[in-house]
Amino acid sequence: MKKQELVAAIAEKSGLSRADAAKALKATTEAITEALAKGDTISLVGFGTFKTKKRAERTAKNPRTGEAIKVAAATVAAFKAGKALKDRVNG
Repeated sequence: MKKQELVAAIAEKSGLSRADAAKALKATTEAITEALAKGDTISLVGFGTFKTKKRAERTAKNPRTGEAIKVAAATVAAFKAGKALKDRVNG
């Protein structure tokens, strides 16, 4: 599903116009992004949890040359699905 398809689905299910649904989606993603940038955790009961995880520096191999390269430490966004979402996806 692409962004415009998601906006259309939100508009249909909520009764909002497409423009209002697009604004709501944009506001939601911005709020989640800002919270994660601050290191906060976002829990949506029944849906899942967004949080950040720290990855340590590590050594990897360039698959083309086999040369060892260093991959810098990073903080990455992670999502863990909630029970209700898992149950719905699995039937």
